[in-house]
Amino acid sequence: METEIQLIVRWIHVIAGVAWIGHLYFFNFVNVPLQGALDDAGKKAVNPQLMPRALWWFRWGAMITFLAGLALFYLMYMQGGLMREADGALSLRAKWIMGGMALGIIMWFNVWFIIWPAQKKLLGGTAGEAAPALRKRAMLASRTNTYLSAPMLVGMVAGSHVPTNSAVMCGVAAVSLLVVWLCIKASYGVGKTV
Repeated sequence: METEIQLIVRWIHVIAGVAWIGHLYFFNFVNVPLQGALDDAGKKAVNPQLMPRALWWFRWGAMITFLAGLALFYLMYMQGGLMREADGALSLRAKWIMGGMALGIIMWFNVWFIIWPAQKKLLGGTAGEAAPALRKRAMLASRTNTYLSAPMLVGMVAGSHVPTNSAVMCGVAAVSLLVVWLCIKASYGVGKTV
């Protein structure tokens, strides 16, 4: 029964994570360039239909990923024996997962305490003169999350796939960060000629 519970929690964590990170990439690779191309009339036509629904999936994907991740860490590492080596030292697998968790927690915090509160004011029309500062703050937090997403994912899978060579995984994390950065930069030019 314990294995089945771990499997269910893992799949909840993965599916919610796909929804969360998928929306994060949508916002950064598609929506930010789109918003820059829309005039005020276009934003008034598009945003009330698009943003509340997209932000709902984004923030609840983050919350469910966060909660299921904590539950999975408890079940597998704290209760399941993956936390420590035979000599009592913290296992390499636990170090990698906790590194990925630390990045994921920063990202979750950004969603719930920076991005969502700013978007709520912007979409509700209560931002007033603070709107440009709120947009900038939310975009910075979202961009930070995008940059952290690839190294976070590396940390989440590293222990299961490369248990003995953390130098290789550090390289993979660095390359993944570079790839995400290049995707963000490229996203501003993609589709302009289509």
